[in-house]
Amino acid sequence: MTVRRSGEGQPERTLALLWRNHRKRAPDAGRATPGREARGAGRRPSLDVDEVVMAGIRLADEQGLVAASMGGVAKELRVGTMTLYTYVPSKEELLDLMVDQVLAERDLPGPGEPRPDDWREQIEIYSEQTRAMFQRHPWLAQVSTIRPPVGPGMLAGREYLLSAFLGLGLSPAETNTAALAITTYVDSAAGLEAESELIERATGQSNDSWWYERSDLWETYFDVERHPAMTAIWNANGYQSSTREAATESYRYGLDRLLDGIQAMAPETL
Repeated sequence: MTVRRSGEGQPERTLALLWRNHRKRAPDAGRATPGREARGAGRRPSLDVDEVVMAGIRLADEQGLVAASMGGVAKELRVGTMTLYTYVPSKEELLDLMVDQVLAERDLPGPGEPRPDDWREQIEIYSEQTRAMFQRHPWLAQVSTIRPPVGPGMLAGREYLLSAFLGLGLSPAETNTAALAITTYVDSAAGLEAESELIERATGQSNDSWWYERSDLWETYFDVERHPAMTAIWNANGYQSSTREAATESYRYGLDRLLDGIQAMAPETL
């Protein structure tokens, strides 16, 4: 499965596009703005950046990330590829815009908006919304965000998690570390779930079916003496009946233990 990387575009150009609706001040007069087509006086635009981004997301959702190429999006919007470049200058910027748009779809409560009082319930909202986002857009599993698109959607997630921990009495560094730990765990697990979905779609075969085809491993090749721990768990009926159930249980277990650990470190909860 091919992996693409976010954050590969030209920085100034990418930031201008990501924050196009959140400018603190208007651009300097006469200065060219990324995503704006040079047009004659009175000529109305046929597209805008939002339409381009949503078309890319729609194609990626329906046909996979490879379909959301500049040519593919141009065809979807019934314009020439060169016309599309006047709105989004490259495939790198388009990818960042798509990723940040779906991050914003989580619609996490912002400053002053209603949210649960309990911090753990606030983290549950992040968990649920993030997993649902990956389920709606499984192509996200094909995008490495080690260098993320630093747009409104990405920053909204960071702000939400930090605010959830502010009342626990953790130091600023511990607060940031706790938020990063949640992001690492939840986003990684949600990405693996999405990757599993992509593989099942691509192959037409479920993970359980894939394992069943390899069931001869246990009868022919598995040595109980070399794998005593696995054997003990098997004999005690410790394995889930399906890979999906096992993934769900392990995710829940891991998140609960992570939250328990953060709570144990927080003076205000002791």
